[in-house]
Amino acid sequence: MFNWFQSECLPHPNQVASDSVHGRNLALNELSCSVCLEENKVCKCEQSFESCKKVDSDVGDHEHHGEANNSVTHAVINMTGMLIGLGQLSTPYAIESGGWVSAFLMIGLGAICAYCSHLLGKCLDKNPKSRSYTDIGQNAFGTKGKLLAATFIYLEIFMALVSYTISLHDNINRVFSGTQVQIPWAKLSKSQLLTLLAVLVALPSLWLRDLSSISFLSFGGVLMSLAIFSSVACTGIFGGVKANHIIPALQIQNIPAISGLYIFSYAGHIVFPNLYKAMKDPSKFTKVSIISFSIVTLLYSSLAFMGAKLYGPQVNPQITLSMPPHLIVTKIALWATVLTPMTKYALEFAPMAIQVEHNLPDSMSSRTKLIVRGTVGSFLLLMILALALSVPYFQYVLSLTGSLVSIAICVIFPCAFYLKICWPQISRPLLVLNFILIAFGFVLGVLGTLSSSKLLMQNLSRAHS
Repeated sequence: MFNWFQSECLPHPNQVASDSVHGRNLALNELSCSVCLEENKVCKCEQSFESCKKVDSDVGDHEHHGEANNSVTHAVINMTGMLIGLGQLSTPYAIESGGWVSAFLMIGLGAICAYCSHLLGKCLDKNPKSRSYTDIGQNAFGTKGKLLAATFIYLEIFMALVSYTISLHDNINRVFSGTQVQIPWAKLSKSQLLTLLAVLVALPSLWLRDLSSISFLSFGGVLMSLAIFSSVACTGIFGGVKANHIIPALQIQNIPAISGLYIFSYAGHIVFPNLYKAMKDPSKFTKVSIISFSIVTLLYSSLAFMGAKLYGPQVNPQITLSMPPHLIVTKIALWATVLTPMTKYALEFAPMAIQVEHNLPDSMSSRTKLIVRGTVGSFLLLMILALALSVPYFQYVLSLTGSLVSIAICVIFPCAFYLKICWPQISRPLLVLNFILIAFGFVLGVLGTLSSSKLLMQNLSRAHS
């Protein structure tokens, strides 16, 4: 789930695809600009290219540390920008569905995720040569740990892109509500045609080999997120919408499903190792986590209660679809929500594309590799488009992503990695706490997955009956 320039490369899942040190680090440099799930990030790879070429040695580690120059303020800005993403659209719906008491679950999950980011820093501190989330997995559980972490990372990217495309489909229909679009031979609705056209417009970006030429687009995600938040506030202040709805206290039957929405909103842990490595003083990483998660939780809570009070039981799973259509701020919010997925496709697909290209034979020409890479990316994007149009239920797909994948990446894996790597130094109270968090994450993930899957299947059955 979920923008500013960083001074380090982000070594990531495509490490699995490389055997040689030089080939691995070169691939990681290309990948560094691209990995962001929900979270719009841009790397300053011109500065970090040399550090990515270094072999793993004590000298290399020392030089790398010399390049880490992010202050606490810079790190807070980066982490906050990473966490703010698609999940913010659903927080008013989650509060209305679960009741205002569920806000404590949202705040609690924020605190747990902040603690788990602290654990990732502890794991990195234990092994200074670790540079990525998958490295931590390998240090903890060997090759199986790396493969498991990489699998969940790719799965989260794929499912998040499906959610983005569903959001694109829902909002683009509202943007062009008064426009007639029809192709006589295509048996598609207006919203489906508009979504197809938008995806086709974004499709050429998947063929770009130079990621630096598209990385600037991710900065727009921050501005769009702020535009959405400001627009919701403006509808209450200037738009004539009265915040007079009563939020129910607790609807416990909906808690499992909305827990996935909450956990997805805090997804960003796959890039936290990068932030840690980029800090001038990594010992302050915990302070950065506390500040960043506090800011994001405050933002989510404000938006959640504001949206629920403004629109009550009629609040849409995407807050932008509840806003009065005639207001200018609504049009701004809708366009921001439509443009966000279109600017993300190339960056989100880059990890898979890099790995595909890296696995191709060396004898293959650069142009042929580009064609294969672009073709595979185009095919996957069209497959995601077909899946999004077939399952147009934003809240259930987002909840399923959070419960099935994000809970593991944000809570279960960090606790398990920490226990395995730092076991001799962990006090008994911390051992108990981490085992409790693993159990809590597992139970919440299973209940949320079952609940969101059931609701998704029910709506699909109802739609086809």
